[in-house]
Amino acid sequence: MKQSPAKLLIRLIFILGIIILAFVVILKIPSFLHRGKAYQRSVTHRSFGIILPEKFSVHGIDVSRHQDEINWQRVDTMKSGGIHLTFVFIKATEGITRTDPWFKDNWKAVGKTHMMRGAYHFYYPSRDPVKQANNFISAVSLKKGDLPPVADIEQSNGKSKSHICKNLSIFLKKLEKHYKVKPIIYTNHSFYSNYLKGSFDDYQLWISYYVDEKEFLKSCQHEWIFWQHSEKGKVDGISGNVDFNVFKGSLQELEKLRISAE
Repeated sequence: MKQSPAKLLIRLIFILGIIILAFVVILKIPSFLHRGKAYQRSVTHRSFGIILPEKFSVHGIDVSRHQDEINWQRVDTMKSGGIHLTFVFIKATEGITRTDPWFKDNWKAVGKTHMMRGAYHFYYPSRDPVKQANNFISAVSLKKGDLPPVADIEQSNGKSKSHICKNLSIFLKKLEKHYKVKPIIYTNHSFYSNYLKGSFDDYQLWISYYVDEKEFLKSCQHEWIFWQHSEKGKVDGISGNVDFNVFKGSLQELEKLRISAE
């Protein structure tokens, strides 16, 4: 039976619609696959409980008594999406008398892994800098291959900028004289800007700033070598959260930072 012009037009429009729909689907496939890859990359990073910065290839953590007992062999062997932990900084001392209760165990255990290790002291501007340095020195014996000592300063304790800088300089110089290597300064973004900026330009900086990678690279104008980007990381062998860091350079550049002599 011969179809009317109206029915033929409707059928033609229907067929044309199917062709257009098929064409749109085909065009969308590459975009869909690309999003799928991006999503997969994001999931891989979440194996550590967080999204890791993508512009940096050398990752590490820092620990203290808050992580309790750690299975360092599991930490050392954890690998996800081609990413593994290269370095760890361990809290050693605090103030003029305190020693982290897990420091000795952590220090010894990390020494048996493939990770580079470093030790840090939680510094109080209100306490005697020489006594604080002696506390750290009595607890930490650095060897060839270890990372430089770290001064962790995060609070003013009501002291002025000039007082903080003067005494911190005393502390750092005493450590440098003893270990024959320049210490690293750890602090947060705002404390560095308010108290330390311009006074310790010849020291390597480890900056704590919990923002995304794009914001960090845009707003942090300090000359830093380590960036602590999260305090909510997850690692095999560690219960609870742990701080995550990246090194600014390559693995070869990190190797050069290690102590080269006894």
